[in-house]
Amino acid sequence: MTGKVSIIVPCYNERATITLLLDAIYGQSYPLNLMELVIADGSSDDGTPEVINEWHQNHPDLRVKVIENPKRIISAALNTAIKASTGEIILRLDAHSKPHPDYVERSVAGLEKGLGENVGGVWDIQPGSDHWISRSIAAAAGHPIGVGGARYRYTDKAGYVDTVPFGAFKRELLDRVGMFDESLLTNEDYEFNTRIRQSGGKIWLDPEIRSVYYARKDLKALARQYWRYGYWKWHMLRRYPDTLRLRQALPPLFILTLALLLVLSPFVPLSFNYLLVGLISVYILILLLAGLQLSIKHKDPELIMGVPLAIACMHFAWGSGFLWGVIHPQNQNKG
Repeated sequence: MTGKVSIIVPCYNERATITLLLDAIYGQSYPLNLMELVIADGSSDDGTPEVINEWHQNHPDLRVKVIENPKRIISAALNTAIKASTGEIILRLDAHSKPHPDYVERSVAGLEKGLGENVGGVWDIQPGSDHWISRSIAAAAGHPIGVGGARYRYTDKAGYVDTVPFGAFKRELLDRVGMFDESLLTNEDYEFNTRIRQSGGKIWLDPEIRSVYYARKDLKALARQYWRYGYWKWHMLRRYPDTLRLRQALPPLFILTLALLLVLSPFVPLSFNYLLVGLISVYILILLLAGLQLSIKHKDPELIMGVPLAIACMHFAWGSGFLWGVIHPQNQNKG
C-alpha cells in the first residue's frame, strides 16, 4: 500500500453523523500518512464545520481540509474537493456514511489489481431513527422490488455493474473522461460511470467493500429524495438514451397506466375496470409479500405494513419525478 488516497466528501448540515464518518476514516486499516480527507461544505449552518474542526484538533495525524462549496450541489462539491486534493487515488464518500475499517484498503487493492477503472462496494443500509417507518424505509431500500437493479444495495456477489455509489478511481482517469457533470443535481455518479463505460472502462462492485448508509427517516424525506432521483434521471437519459433499463422505465409506465385506466373508467364497460382493480390488487399483494418477507427476516412485525408503504412511496415518487422531468425539462428545482 503505497498510493496516496484523497477521500472526497460533499457535506451540508451533517452535524448528527459527521463524527461517525470521521472516526471511521481515522480507524481505517490503510496507513494514515497515505490518506487525506477533503470535505466540500455547502455553507452548513448547523455547526458541522465547528464539529469537524474540533475533531481534527484531537486527531492531528490525519490531514483534513474543509473547503467551501458555494454552489451547494453534490457534483460541484466533488469537483471542488478533487481540485483541492493531492492523492493519485480519489475515493468518494458521503457525510452520512460510515465505511468499514478495511474500506479504503480493499478499494485500493481492487484498483491495483486492475479489476476496474472505478471500484466500489455495497451499502449496509441502516434506519435514520428507531421509529417503525424509519426501519421500514431502511429495509425497503435494500430490497430488489424497491430499488430494482441497484445491486450495491443488496448483492453478495462481485462483478461488473453499471454504477457504484462511492467509487475509488485513479486521478489519471479524469484526463480521459472529465470531471463530474455540474448540470445534474443528482445522478452524477451514474452519469460519471456512464462516461467511464463509454470510454471502454469497467465498473467493479465488490461486496467485501462495505459502508453503512443511513436511510431517510420518514416518508416525506424519502419521497423528496426519490422524486429528485427520477427527475434528474430523465435529464441524464436525454444525453444517454441507451443507458435506459427496464427497471427504470417501470415506475413511470405504471403510473401512466393507472392514470389512463382511471380516466377511461367512466366511459368503458364495467368489465374493463376489472383490469384496473386487478392491476392495483396484484401490486398491493406483491408489496405485502415483500413486507412479510422482510418482517420475518428482521424479526420485526411492523415491517409488514411499513415496507409496502415505503416501496410504494419510492415507486410513485421516482415515477412522478421522471414524468415531471419529461413535461418540464427546463425546471431547475433542486427538490
